[in-house]
Amino acid sequence: MRARSRVRFGALLTAAAALASALMPVANASAREDAPRTAVLDGERLQRTKLRLQHGDPQLKRSVRDVTTRADAWLGQGPWTVVDKPKPAPGGDVHDYLSQAPYWWPTRAPTADNPWGCPYEQRDGQRNPEVDTGTDRQDVEKVFDATYDLTLAWYYTGKKRYAEKAASVLRTWFLAPATKMNPNLDHAQFIPCKYDGRAIGIIDFSQSYTSVVDAIAILGTGAPGWSKSDRSAMTKWNRDFLGWLVDSDFGKQEGAAQNNHGTFYDMQVAALAYATGDTALARRTVLDARARRIDPQIAGDGGQPQELARTRSWHYSTFDLVAYTRLAAIGRNVGVDLWSHQGPDAQSLFKAVGYLLPAATGAARWPHPELEFHRFAASDVVHAAADAGDPAARRAVPKLETPPGGDLWALRPAAEQLDSIAG
Repeated sequence: MRARSRVRFGALLTAAAALASALMPVANASAREDAPRTAVLDGERLQRTKLRLQHGDPQLKRSVRDVTTRADAWLGQGPWTVVDKPKPAPGGDVHDYLSQAPYWWPTRAPTADNPWGCPYEQRDGQRNPEVDTGTDRQDVEKVFDATYDLTLAWYYTGKKRYAEKAASVLRTWFLAPATKMNPNLDHAQFIPCKYDGRAIGIIDFSQSYTSVVDAIAILGTGAPGWSKSDRSAMTKWNRDFLGWLVDSDFGKQEGAAQNNHGTFYDMQVAALAYATGDTALARRTVLDARARRIDPQIAGDGGQPQELARTRSWHYSTFDLVAYTRLAAIGRNVGVDLWSHQGPDAQSLFKAVGYLLPAATGAARWPHPELEFHRFAASDVVHAAADAGDPAARRAVPKLETPPGGDLWALRPAAEQLDSIAG
């Protein structure tokens, strides 16, 4: 009996050793690779997800197919540059970023002496096509989206063509001397012959640029085509841009905004501070958001009065919560639990997400004005609340509407604005 037991035990040891040997290359590869030092995304969670994918998780394989479909579409596009717009920014420097207020139109035909056709007049709700063809706005959004999609595709597949394309996009827009963008937004959302730029134009970057900050961190784990000098130069650009955000008059005005502009400003500052090594500024920004943002901007019932007053109240309510939930994710890196904060009227991020749940799950109509309702716009922020431990959000997740292009939460667990942000 004992001999047979020893034989069976020996066989078990042999089988265990064989299994360990089979898993060793993947486990060792994971151990050798550092987790990305991402600001918003959880780098260690990305690393675990990658390991699950390597072990054949079927759901993740489907999600990766969705990501690579997006990335493949970018391979034949770009790179884009800030210097190729038809007319430079008002200061005359082609390296300055330029975007235009969407609802302002020229009143005269352009001439050599009056190339913009000034003066401009407002036509509310009518989008001037110059916004898309005469400025950098659409190109920079392509830079942001392409960089993120390509980087995620490289990280999860290891295919170098994705990393090399992402690196080319970043170098062309931010680093190459002939094509780089100056690290300021002095001329964002300008109105020709009226304002050379406006503080609210900072949201052109704050609504999406933190995804690029995370992509840079992911590429920094060893992406082909993204060199040490590229990493250093990009860190310097981000540090200079952060300095402009903190010190410029426009930055200070945007930081004082009491709606989604202020929330996105804080989120962008905190992410850039963390990415460039200023952990103290990142932590202070997240801490200050409790009394500065949540308490005055979220009501006791979870509604966001500033956003509910808009004609696109659903869009802006989900939009603001994209910034809040991403700011809370940055807080995780600097020892601040923003989800646990409750204001004097019991305001909290959980309540703000809870306010959206009936409409997000299809259980009730959205009771406020909305010109273009898309139920899926709330999907990511509900995922974020569920991950943070909210039972109601967890129950809601299976009832969410899948966004166009698939639900990518498992691969990039940080909220994005899933409906249109044009305008």
